[in-house]
Amino acid sequence: MVEDFESDDDGGEEEESFVSQHTITVDKGQDAIRLDRFLTDKTANASRNKIQQAIDSGVVKVNDLPSKANYKIKPGDVITYWVARQNKHTDVLPEPIPLDIIYEDDELLVVNKPAGMVVHPAHGNWTGTLVNGLAYHFKQLPELPGNSGRPGLVHRIDKDTSGLLVIAKSEVAMAHLAQQFYDHSIERTYLALVWGEPATESGTVDMPVGRSAKNRKLMDTFPEGDYGKHAITHWQVVKRLRYVSLLSCKLETGRTHQIRIHLKHLGHPLFNDAAYGGDKIRKGTQFSKYKMFIHNCFKIIPRQALHAKSLGFIHPKTGEFMYFESPLPQDMEDVLQKWEEYVQHVP
Repeated sequence: MVEDFESDDDGGEEEESFVSQHTITVDKGQDAIRLDRFLTDKTANASRNKIQQAIDSGVVKVNDLPSKANYKIKPGDVITYWVARQNKHTDVLPEPIPLDIIYEDDELLVVNKPAGMVVHPAHGNWTGTLVNGLAYHFKQLPELPGNSGRPGLVHRIDKDTSGLLVIAKSEVAMAHLAQQFYDHSIERTYLALVWGEPATESGTVDMPVGRSAKNRKLMDTFPEGDYGKHAITHWQVVKRLRYVSLLSCKLETGRTHQIRIHLKHLGHPLFNDAAYGGDKIRKGTQFSKYKMFIHNCFKIIPRQALHAKSLGFIHPKTGEFMYFESPLPQDMEDVLQKWEEYVQHVP
């Protein structure tokens, strides 16, 4: 019932939600017992109290309608609920880590994560994460059943990707945001500096993404569609800089490393993305002066050049559409300026 979650060594994913939808159709011979008791019996690693909290917050529906914990289930009832992928490590050390909070109310907050910060504790990164900071600054953030050790989280981004994350501060907010991520109704836009210039001004990559058969820490595309998860990325050229381009990428789905692997598939890997071949000279000349220029650019931005620029969602309490933007971090600004100067001065 609760899926195992395979964590990456870098402690992040491009925009993968932590939740998945499950459906149970009650058997014909099932006794009429309380909904909370039924789900407690069916859910691994979730207490009855947690199940009751989930029901009260709207995560659980019976026949597509919100229900109550004391509802007596009937044969044929269709129970739909959202649960988190299981996290085996639940101890979080609160740490006084500064957080760049660009918005906060009683239900949620929006954080601008710097590159280099892991979102939550995982193998090799048990301290210094965003969650460690959240645990220090905020008490009793909600957790979805099975998501112990990741308070407030409904999604995450890569360690070396900068940009926006929304954090739930209440059970209601977590339930609503989790459903929006599951429905792919969250609006997310990234800015990506890539190798080369695309042949067109915009396009869409509609191709499944899954774990690489050669290296389980990496992802791959599967053109035949016989493996991987459905994944769609819309992209548009923002600026052409001869041997690199700045793209705006809009996620329709949010899979592990989706933008990184989709752009690699297009032949335009992210600038300095070591995992997917972007840390080598992919376009340009063989002159030593050019090689030194690229080396200096890599020193300016020692990570994949990807930034989660915007985030839009429906507020779980007010129903208002909320939209936030984050400026490019200094390293991306500096490397873009360096490329603009290069294009202007080199014939």
